[in-house]
Amino acid sequence: MDVKIPALIADICTKADVKFNGSRPWDIRVNDNRTFSRVLKHGTLGLGESYMDGWWDCDAPDDMLSRLATLQADAKISNYLNPGIVLHVLRSRFTNMQSARRAFQVGEEHYDIGNDVFAAMLDPRMIYSCGYWEYANSLSQAQEDKLHMICRKLELTRGDRLLDIGCGWGGLAAFAAEHYGAEVTGVTISREQKALADTRCAGLPVDIQLADYRSLTGTYDKIVSVGMFEHVGHKNYATFFKTVRQLIRPQGLFLLHSIGKTPPATEPDRWFDKYIFPNGYIPTPGEITNSLGAIMEIEDWHNFGHDYDLTLQGWRDNFDRAWPQLAAKYGPRFGRMMQYYLAASMANFRSGRGKLWQLVLTPTGRGRAYRSVRLQPS
Repeated sequence: MDVKIPALIADICTKADVKFNGSRPWDIRVNDNRTFSRVLKHGTLGLGESYMDGWWDCDAPDDMLSRLATLQADAKISNYLNPGIVLHVLRSRFTNMQSARRAFQVGEEHYDIGNDVFAAMLDPRMIYSCGYWEYANSLSQAQEDKLHMICRKLELTRGDRLLDIGCGWGGLAAFAAEHYGAEVTGVTISREQKALADTRCAGLPVDIQLADYRSLTGTYDKIVSVGMFEHVGHKNYATFFKTVRQLIRPQGLFLLHSIGKTPPATEPDRWFDKYIFPNGYIPTPGEITNSLGAIMEIEDWHNFGHDYDLTLQGWRDNFDRAWPQLAAKYGPRFGRMMQYYLAASMANFRSGRGKLWQLVLTPTGRGRAYRSVRLQPS
């Protein structure tokens, strides 16, 4: 196929050592020359959509996208200004896209797509967040190690009242109840997650609620939030931490597990915003610390972003194995969407741009020293 490559795209790909219609796994096979104009017009949204539509293929899209991410190719393309990108930037900066009115949108558009998809893709406990691979050699072990580390960082003991903000399918809630004797309240904005979590946590001291964090009441010994802060939005960080402080006892501990990024703050990726996590926003360190005010203190900040690449590889392998049984129900475009999602996410962490943080926070004036915890080999 005769491929006429725009100069901007040719320059970026040359620097990333990515060729068009080359023979290496990370080279791009162009099936439709309209790919280039679509990328120039819509940036990362155009790149992802053109893959979903079969306009290009790649044997190792995670490797290819990692090479481009290292060069921050998305920012270079975004500088080729067009009305769609400009509107997205303005909306992200000046609109509260994570308001209470929009709180359930990500649940309806992503987490509710089908429990069968997530059950096939994730580990047996259905933990939809980064595992801890320091001593693990399988996805299920990495997730179990992560759950133990969270509970130990929280100094969780029998009888503790634990609030899990963003409880997913109840994996952490059930684990904390079974292994540490906690009484858990789990909160999700996904109806499908709640339905399955109720079933999976049956018989345990676990209560799963369908609610936005801003509506929560009560008092808890410990609070945890894993993989939910990415849906809060920087305009709501102060409200989020004030809510946590109101819910936690003066001697309590709060663990925040979140994807992060280094400055400068950038707008959410347009493809991810449209197809995966609507209204999502990844925090910078300064955005977190500036929002804490004088009400909470950081006791520990643990980064293991490298482990997210390994976790995503496990999810990809599971999804690829299960796809022949799911394809008739969901269709080829959905399958390519999921493949692109996992590959682009791997690239984000493999390139070092994506971080994975666990923070332990305490109410200001707690009056007790905290000892940082890292999981030791069993």
